[in-house]
Amino acid sequence: MYLYRFEVISQSEEIPVVVAASTDEQAFQLVEVELEKYFLKQPDVDEISLYEKKKIRSGNGFVLFERETILNT
Repeated sequence: MYLYRFEVISQSEEIPVVVAASTDEQAFQLVEVELEKYFLKQPDVDEISLYEKKKIRSGNGFVLFERETILNT
């Protein structure tokens, strides 16, 4: 089992998503599931990028640093 950190780009917004999955394919599917659960109306996703993948074990984690970012469209 792995812990995945994704960044989703939607309408010039960056949305961090973290999921636990056994395979890369399953992780990408879970990103979409989590977006559906979080938002009342699922955002239009422009891009999903995998940033980190770590084997799950005690002491692992990710830092989600929030920053104001303006994306050029």
